[in-house]
Amino acid sequence: MLWALFSRSWVDVPINFFAIEHPQGLVLFDAGLDPGVQNDREYVKDPIVRFFMRRLFRLKMNPKETLANKLAEKGLETSRVKKVVISHLHFDHHGGIADVPQAELIISSDEWEKLSETHPEREFIFKEHIEIRGARWFPVDFPDTRDPLFEPFGGYYDLMDDGSLTLLPTPGHTPGSLSMLIRVEGKSPLLLVGDLAYNREMLMEDRVPGIGEKEQLLATFEKVRGLQKRLPGMVILPAHDFMNGDISDFC
Repeated sequence: MLWALFSRSWVDVPINFFAIEHPQGLVLFDAGLDPGVQNDREYVKDPIVRFFMRRLFRLKMNPKETLANKLAEKGLETSRVKKVVISHLHFDHHGGIADVPQAELIISSDEWEKLSETHPEREFIFKEHIEIRGARWFPVDFPDTRDPLFEPFGGYYDLMDDGSLTLLPTPGHTPGSLSMLIRVEGKSPLLLVGDLAYNREMLMEDRVPGIGEKEQLLATFEKVRGLQKRLPGMVILPAHDFMNGDISDFC
């Protein structure tokens, strides 16, 4: 609160989302930021939240920076998107869902329950931009497992039923945050962690982000580092990390 009211400095961070080619169709992890956040003064209805949005975020984007256009830059068509995994419901992670109305939108059940709480917008969860017309949301749970690879997480969800894309509960930033492990034979594993940490160094050094529950974050950090030991060479990719080069270098 003190930072929001009195600070005069900001840190530049990117807003990344990820596209994964799969034999069953294109899969996205997160859906970026809707340019309307910056261009529509009424995008956020609550005046208190609008005030803090201006104090916390200085967005630098143009109206053409949509999910559809970003995919097109990579030669990908929105019509090919089969599933979109949303790491959590903060506004900068689901902004492009209107561009892929045919896609299944996958979210953890714990995160979905945030919508039923009083004033979710005060946690930067804007219900009117989540429950949009035609959106096909599918909350998922994480069945218990005895698989030693995933047992520390308490469960996992096999997104494509072939072991290539595995969803893991990684609470802390929000109670229902999830991550996605990508495994392709002959390639380095990738773990997409959303906002669990804002960059890889923070996660390795137990430096928690400004939003979240500290003890829960630290416990999840330890689980992720343990997974990296069990999967040597695994690359951790946070949503707001400046990537050194194209991530295709890792996969």
